[in-house]
Amino acid sequence: MLAVGARRWVIADGYLPAWSQGPAPEFTSHEAACILNAGADPANLRLTVFFEDRDPLEYALRVPAQRTVHQRLGELDDPEPIPPGVGYAYVVESDVPVVVQHTRLDSRQSANALVSTLAFHATEETP
Repeated sequence: MLAVGARRWVIADGYLPAWSQGPAPEFTSHEAACILNAGADPANLRLTVFFEDRDPLEYALRVPAQRTVHQRLGELDDPEPIPPGVGYAYVVESDVPVVVQHTRLDSRQSANALVSTLAFHATEETP
C-alpha cells in the first residue's frame, strides 16, 4: 500500500479535563492523537505541545508500518506529563506521511461528550 497523508499536522485546541466520572479507563476524560501509518515504512514522530504561558514540550512516538496508534495524550510522560486543566495545542511531525485525527472524551458530566476532528495538514509552504 502507498503511504497516505502528510508529514506535518496541527491541532490548535487541546485540553485535558482535571477530573472525570464513570468507570475507568473507558470513561476517563482524555484526548488522543489517532495516527494512521498506511505506508510500508515505520513512522518516527515528534509531537510538540505548545502552551499559553510556558515552554513547549516534545515527545517521541513511533507508529509501525501499516498500523495505527491511538496515543492518549494524558499518558505521555517523557519529558513530563501534559498538565490537566490547561489549554494547549500541538504539532505532529513525521519522517513519512501519516494521517492524524484528534479525539476528546469529556466525561465531567453524566452526558458524555465525544469530539473528533481531522488535524490541519500543514504543508511545507505554510508560513
